[in-house]
Amino acid sequence: MIVRRLALGDVEGARRWDAFVQTCPAATFFHFSAWQRILRQQFGHEGYFFYAERDGRIEGVLPLAENKSRLFGHALVSLPFAVYGGVAATSPEAATALETAAQETARQLRVEHLELRNRVRQHDDWPHQDLYVTFRKEILPDEEANMLAIPRKQRAMVRKGIKNNLRAEVDATVDRFFALYADNVHRHGTPAMPKRYFQALLDEFGDAAEVLIVSSEQGEPLSGVLSFYFRDEVLPYYAGDAVAARDLAANDFKYWELMRRACARGLKVFDYGRSKQDTGSFSFKKNWGFEPTPLHYEYCLYRREAVPQNNPSNAKYQLMIKAWRRLPIGVANWLGPHIVRSLG
Repeated sequence: MIVRRLALGDVEGARRWDAFVQTCPAATFFHFSAWQRILRQQFGHEGYFFYAERDGRIEGVLPLAENKSRLFGHALVSLPFAVYGGVAATSPEAATALETAAQETARQLRVEHLELRNRVRQHDDWPHQDLYVTFRKEILPDEEANMLAIPRKQRAMVRKGIKNNLRAEVDATVDRFFALYADNVHRHGTPAMPKRYFQALLDEFGDAAEVLIVSSEQGEPLSGVLSFYFRDEVLPYYAGDAVAARDLAANDFKYWELMRRACARGLKVFDYGRSKQDTGSFSFKKNWGFEPTPLHYEYCLYRREAVPQNNPSNAKYQLMIKAWRRLPIGVANWLGPHIVRSLG
């Protein structure tokens, strides 16, 4: 078993890597090689994308990136800005070799911790984070069956959006989406990702990334979502909405429209993504009839004594959140990229 590091610009290596990701049962959308380019170009993060091969055939991959910040610490993460990560392998030997390479790299970089964002628990003896859950549900082959599978109260909201003559359309650019997203996160007191990052996602992933915009009958953009498509799954990942969206049921209509279109494409799984337990988004997804599944983020601690809590639920960030909400939106969008690059 040999572990190699994928070099930026290695076209053939990236092709082999991505071909493995497409077929490996443990792999996710966030294991694709394009994330190395995106993280480097958009945020300056150094990527350590390791793959294990035997007899010239890849048996496992592990995408990692170094995230270094005075405010949030120094870490090696699989993978920043991703809800899933860790090792994707088809043999125990490949998984062990990749984890060993990750730990050696973490020590060489003198990071405070190594973080693997696993969907399945791998090491009972490693420190872990139990803050997050994911929501995944089967997409039924019939459109009406999917509608009836939504609990009654939430189904009524979807029908309300339909009665309001809302319309959904795919955008080729992120212009309208970013305006909705940036306004949304500003209201919640968190910095926005840079607009260029979202455009890079569309450019890098092509048909596997898509922006859906919901507008009012008068054509006013109300709600938007940037989704990823992976094998037979759809993953609505980044979202934003206007203040008026709630009264018009635009958010429920948006996710129904995404599910309806996924059903028409023959997709099998709707992945509602990650939420923190006991939050508004957690409740919203539960109300859609999705059941939470714990995510198993595991850590190796080197220069710190406890698992980091770099999230808005941490009480020490509440003052910053309140102050951010008071910033003018233009100032917040200018400052945001300088801060958010370190959150990951």
